[in-house]
Amino acid sequence: MRFYESGKIPRQSNMYFIYGDGGTGKTSLFKQFPGKKLLISFDMSTNPLVGDDSIDVAILDESEKPRIQSVLNEFLIRAISSGRYQSICLDNVSALQNYVLENIDGQSKDGRQNYQKLQLWFRDLGSYLRNVNINVYVTAHSIDKGADVVNGRYEADMNVKTFNALTSMFDVVGRIYLQDGQRMIDLDPEQGNHAKNRIDGRKLIKADELLQQ
Repeated sequence: MRFYESGKIPRQSNMYFIYGDGGTGKTSLFKQFPGKKLLISFDMSTNPLVGDDSIDVAILDESEKPRIQSVLNEFLIRAISSGRYQSICLDNVSALQNYVLENIDGQSKDGRQNYQKLQLWFRDLGSYLRNVNINVYVTAHSIDKGADVVNGRYEADMNVKTFNALTSMFDVVGRIYLQDGQRMIDLDPEQGNHAKNRIDGRKLIKADELLQQ
């Protein structure tokens, strides 16, 4: 256990997890993050970033999918330790989760144990990102459970326990959606959706105000 005297607590990363339907602007939202940026794409949806010289992009190769866990871990360590980036994005962890689970399934036929391994890997990923001291932005697809669900209609397209294991480290979790041509982000946990904001008290914001406090 590490002990820090008051006034000497180390700075941790500001961490944002935004999920939503395709076309709501999850990827392009990364443009508003400060400094030189790195986006790691797991679904190759990089067109919204074309022409932005502040963003480097890494795209997963097909040959890397069977060892995605080690590939990603090693790449993150190299990229972050380079000191080149102020902000990093994992674009679409819904896809990343599927790749990781497929690899774990190939190692064992025990479904329950496989999901436990999946949750542990994502928890370790979140713990690592929490302490890299740069901005972290993560996206995922959204699940709509139907209009008849009054409370908690929307959630990220991930195994729920895996989602909880990862986002327990995050400061902001929200759903991005379009309303009257405006991109909005719901940060209100009282709506029952996957949401939280422990940076400030805002519950509903315009997407371009995500980093404003």
